[in-house]
This record gives sequence, structure tokens and C-alpha cells, in this order.
Amino acid sequence: MNLMATFYYQKTKTMHLIRRNRILRQSQAIRAMVAETIIKPSDFIAPLFIVEGQGVKEEISSMQNYYRMSIDLTVKEVKELWNMGIKSVLLFIKCDDKLKDNKGTEALNPNGLMQRSIKAIKDTCPEMVVMTDVALDPFSSYGHDGIVENNEIVNDPTVEVLAAMSVSHAEAGADFVAPSDMMDGRILAIRAALEENGFTKTGIMSYSAKYASCFYGPFRDALDSAPGFGDKKTYQMDYSNRIEAVKETLMDVEEGADIVMVKPAMAYLDIIREVKNAVDVPVSAYHVSGEYAMIKAAAKMGWIDENKAVLESLTSIKRAGADLIATYFAKDAVRLIS
Repeated sequence: MNLMATFYYQKTKTMHLIRRNRILRQSQAIRAMVAETIIKPSDFIAPLFIVEGQGVKEEISSMQNYYRMSIDLTVKEVKELWNMGIKSVLLFIKCDDKLKDNKGTEALNPNGLMQRSIKAIKDTCPEMVVMTDVALDPFSSYGHDGIVENNEIVNDPTVEVLAAMSVSHAEAGADFVAPSDMMDGRILAIRAALEENGFTKTGIMSYSAKYASCFYGPFRDALDSAPGFGDKKTYQMDYSNRIEAVKETLMDVEEGADIVMVKPAMAYLDIIREVKNAVDVPVSAYHVSGEYAMIKAAAKMGWIDENKAVLESLTSIKRAGADLIATYFAKDAVRLIS
């Protein structure tokens, strides 16, 4: 018999285990020593929803214990996140309906809510890595990620606006722009625009494999950005596809993306691993609003232990290959692992 086999057959004809795998599981101390995947505060990107006003803190109805906040309270939140060891925030703004149009005009306003938010955060906590959402849906009267012509989301005119929007964010002080629109060629256009305007240190975190998913519902409640007609399946990816995700991601890397993202996360762990195996840049994953809401709802019903579910979910995302995780559980996770 092969001596490397699990069982060793002695001359006495008795069977003895030569490999007892449970030895490495017998105590918490041992399990911690040999753990293959460790989550830490700097793994997390904290998404923040920002609204106009002063002293505003509104709970998002479909996202229990998560809030839209005005800039003054957002700045306080950022300080707390930094002190907890979280190094990055991802900003989303809720645009007033009266400022919305089909061309995302307000997105380019140098004194717009996004631009003022970036400046306030960098003034107060300059070391915090500020990432900004680049897409037209918060600013669109149609709720789509691009300009609409004859009920079609047109690609190239949208890319022009996204590039200008990225420059506007860089001018305000953003460290990374995060295009989430899934228009073709936008990474190349954004990189070119940043370079041409002297923003050679501004990074791009591309939503490279963003799927048309039902798990975005609560997020759209948070920003009032649901599409006014149709859906987003002509630009976001079909969830049936795997190879396409790798193709999209490799193209973004070639066009200048510094970090690539898979979104959503939990239902797409296989895609995270495929992308991680294919690229040589950091991979992020977005643990999206619907995934957050499901855990919260199940825990509220007493069906699962919320804390255990949070840690298991985030560990699975990192184990799949994510270097960074955007998650609404960022603060909760840090408290649990501290």
C-alpha cells in the first residue's frame, strides 16, 4: 500500500490513521493559526449615500440601519470609519429631481453635491481614499446610466459625459473614480481625459463585470434611481455568462483600469475567482444592497445569526479572490473582527 494514503496497514493487520485532519480544528487558537483567509479592516470599502441639507440622517427603508446623510454628518462618519481602520469610502449622491435631465448636466457642476462632498471629506480626513461613483443614473430624468435617444441608451455620447464627470471628480480631489455604467470604451476615454487634464495620479476602479441583477433594488430606493422605462439589460451583463466577464475585465485592464470589480458578490463568487485568475491588478467585489437586506431580514426573523452570517459571507467573498470588498457591513464587520 502507498504510505502516503490516509490509512497505514501494519503487519499486525490493524488499521491506523496517519493523517488526522481534525487536529488542526480542535481549538479556536489552532483554527486561527492555520486560517487560509483573513479579513481585516483595510479590506473594506464603505459605501456612503449623501443628500443635501444640514444634520440630515434618513434611514433607507429597505436597508435596515443604513442611512442617507448630509455632508456634515458624512464627514463625521468618515472620521469614525478611518479611526476603525477602514481606509476607503465609495460616494453616491441623491440628486434633487429638479436637477435631473437626460444629459446628466448636474453631474458636471463643479459645485454639485458630489464635488462638495469630495472636498469636505478630503479637507477633514485627507488620508481617506475617496472613490466616487461615475454613472448618469442618479442625474438622469430617465433613471438610466446613459443618455437616452429614441428609447435607446446611446453609448458614445454617454462616454463623453462620463469622461468629463471623472475629470470633475478628480478636480474636487477624488483618489479613484469608479465608473459603474458598463458603457463600451469608457475606461479608455476616462483614462485619456484624466491624463490630458493632468490627473496622472487619479485611479480608476472599474465596474468591469457588473451584472443586470435583481439584488440592486434597495440601492435604487436609496438614490431614487430606478429606470423610468425598461431595464438595464442592454448594457449590464447577462447573469448567465461567465466567459464574457473575463473578456470585459481584460479589456478594462488594457484600457487603463487600476482596480477591477465584480458586482454583485455572493451570487457571483465563481466570477470573482475567474477574474482573479485572469488579471494582475487588484480585484474588488461589491456586496450589494439586496445581499445586505437579505441577511438583515433573515436575522430579524430569527432564522440566522446576523453576526455569523456577516463574517461567513465576507470571508467567502475574499476567499473567492476579492482583494477589496465594498460592503454595507463594513463597520459591523470591523467590530466583529476586532
